[in-house]
Amino acid sequence: METYPRPMGELEYTIGYDFRNRAYLERALTHSTYSNESGAPNHHLMCNERLEFLGDSVLSIITSEFLFEHFKDCPEGDLTRMRADVVCERALAKYADKIGLGKYLLLGRGEDRNGGRQNRSIIADAFEALLAAMYLDAGKAQVTEFLLPFIQEEIDALKPGGFFGDFKTRLQQFVQQNEGDFLEYKTVGESGPDHKKEFEVNAMLNGNIIGRGKGSSKRAAEQRAAQDALILFGIEKE
Repeated sequence: METYPRPMGELEYTIGYDFRNRAYLERALTHSTYSNESGAPNHHLMCNERLEFLGDSVLSIITSEFLFEHFKDCPEGDLTRMRADVVCERALAKYADKIGLGKYLLLGRGEDRNGGRQNRSIIADAFEALLAAMYLDAGKAQVTEFLLPFIQEEIDALKPGGFFGDFKTRLQQFVQQNEGDFLEYKTVGESGPDHKKEFEVNAMLNGNIIGRGKGSSKRAAEQRAAQDALILFGIEKE
């Protein structure tokens, strides 16, 4: 039976990088619930939250540079949507899962008992902190070498539905990642004269409303409902 957290050396082997300053790695793996239990006056500075802040920017610039260089015919709007898809919490948690990052986290006792090692938000934040730790330890080139395979694989996985498809296509693609989920659109309102109708549509996932939209046609309303749902899931920006 495995005991947690696993040794940091195992993580270094998995990611193919040995830290010169192990303190960066340890800080990246330290959740606030763990540092809180230390009782230290500055416990809020002993967790990975500051590294997460830096890692978010490192992630954004490396991803933006890659998209800018490899999708030269894409307008700004498409590049922004692509970036949002590959750096959202869902994607970051997937990257973290691939390296088993949850196994190495230093968590408070309660958080550990409550499944914090599988918590999507916690491991996504820790992945950003890991990027920052690597950036501080070795610089941008090392982070780029580590990060781009994840980004490229995610882009390839999303291509069939198309970054350039409509919101409904992108939402359907997202929903299909969880087998058995059922997405549908329901018209819940219709108003105005025949020459100037306005339709109101709800996007429904397994019977639950995940997005609402209005438009001059049912198709337009469905598109806006799908966009609203993508915003809810953190895939599309408001």
